[in-house]
Amino acid sequence: MKRTILSLTAAAAALAAVTGVAALAAPGDGATAAAAPANGTRLPVQRSTLVCPAPSSSEVADTTYTAFAPPGAAAGADTKKGTAQLQPAGTVADSHGNAAGKGGKDAKDGKGKGKGGAADAGGTQIVPPPDTKPVVPLQQVGKPVTATTDSPDAPALTGSAEGLPAPGWTVQQTTAIAAGSGRGLQGLSCTAPDTQFWFPGVSTAAGRNDYVHLTNPDSAPAVVDLEMRGKDGSLTDSGGGEDITVPPRTTVPVLLSTLTSSPTDGAALHVTARSGRIGAAVQAADAKTGGDWLPPAADPSPGAVLPGIPADATDVQLVAIAPGDADADLKVQLATPTGLITPAGLDSLHVKSGMTTTVDLKDITKGEAGSLVLTPGDGGSTAPVTAALRVIRGKGDNQEMAFIPATRPLEARGTAADNRAKGSTLTLVAPEKGKDAKVKVTASAGSDGGTPATKTYTVKGGTSLAVQPPQPTGLKGSYALTVEPQPGSGPVYAARMLALPQGGLPAFTIQPLPDDRGSVLVPTAGQDLSLLTR
Repeated sequence: MKRTILSLTAAAAALAAVTGVAALAAPGDGATAAAAPANGTRLPVQRSTLVCPAPSSSEVADTTYTAFAPPGAAAGADTKKGTAQLQPAGTVADSHGNAAGKGGKDAKDGKGKGKGGAADAGGTQIVPPPDTKPVVPLQQVGKPVTATTDSPDAPALTGSAEGLPAPGWTVQQTTAIAAGSGRGLQGLSCTAPDTQFWFPGVSTAAGRNDYVHLTNPDSAPAVVDLEMRGKDGSLTDSGGGEDITVPPRTTVPVLLSTLTSSPTDGAALHVTARSGRIGAAVQAADAKTGGDWLPPAADPSPGAVLPGIPADATDVQLVAIAPGDADADLKVQLATPTGLITPAGLDSLHVKSGMTTTVDLKDITKGEAGSLVLTPGDGGSTAPVTAALRVIRGKGDNQEMAFIPATRPLEARGTAADNRAKGSTLTLVAPEKGKDAKVKVTASAGSDGGTPATKTYTVKGGTSLAVQPPQPTGLKGSYALTVEPQPGSGPVYAARMLALPQGGLPAFTIQPLPDDRGSVLVPTAGQDLSLLTR
């Protein structure tokens, strides 16, 4: 009898709990419930985090930071509700007390023996940032905020946006370097922290100095492994690149040539956080072709889209890797303004499992801007791949390079934060035949004044469209571009080139515009009394 009463009491309590949760989580009225998707409601994110690496140790470098948050989520709301800002990070020091990668030797591993690592938490020396003043604090959506520095000790930055600026918060770091290795224009859209990154296109060949910058935005240490792969598989020396400790709110630059004794061009770097999370980006510098940032490539998948090859590219190199257990066979096409074409002599590409394949595409665009599209070959290969392009403009002593990694498609919105009155080119590519893409492009207000402007573009399926984007009316300062696929649009990818010539040098940088992931799907709760019988 007591057992029966207890069972009934438990059932009643469970019923009350389930009904109460449903009442709290269910939509407020019938109209809202009818409008909500069956699997949930998409809502703006409430918090986002970004990481910017240290821009340059050059004495002749000028860096501009531009922060922006699009106003889409602010409709009918207070546009000043919330905040976003970046804070300077510390740098792990070498055994001489110099910041690693800033003129001293490279950071050691936890035992002081290996290459490319950082000292363990117990004995790490950290060089603090020159000051702790917040950088580009943003308190209003829809208008960019800028800051500049010419300090060779400019630190890495980490920070968060909360509230209204969080969805789509974007920070662009643009550095003009007047002379020396890596001279030219180096640009990077600051990255969100994660636990895994792929960087096809890195190099340890003579004349190249590639550093991967590992930055920890959190309050607990992160432990990271680095592995390099080439055309014959792993390049990483035994013990190199393992157990790199990145202390809280600190950055560790690692010179990639310290990870391997085999100088290699066309390699791929795999960054894995064993614990914690990090932001990662590779800074490549070449004595002849200048330098730029190589951002992480999109996660490996059966195909890849690399948008935004300039019309006047003089040399293009493709590096692809198949990181899985199976070889990949790919169909290679160039999306031009008039359709998809097959590059001469390169209708297919075979990429061996765990290895890289490098192809010199030369001046593939032939005077017309385009985008590279890699799709599974006729054999139906589904092996995942990822890839990147090294793009060179100019000739002789006036060459400059930039990188285009495989990027994610735009689903709701993407943003390029730093655009000037001259020099911006926006590339939109709809890679699937018969699936046109309709895209709305909005130029924000200028950082120092100007009225937003909007233009809509239609990109025919199987083509790539390069345009001079709209500009704010009465522009003063720099402005941001927000790209939004419209309802019914086919798949679309985007990239922005910023060209700021330095004398005879065609200095430029290219940033892909992946979806900003400014919203999340919140599941819709409902009553399910069958829980009581399970």
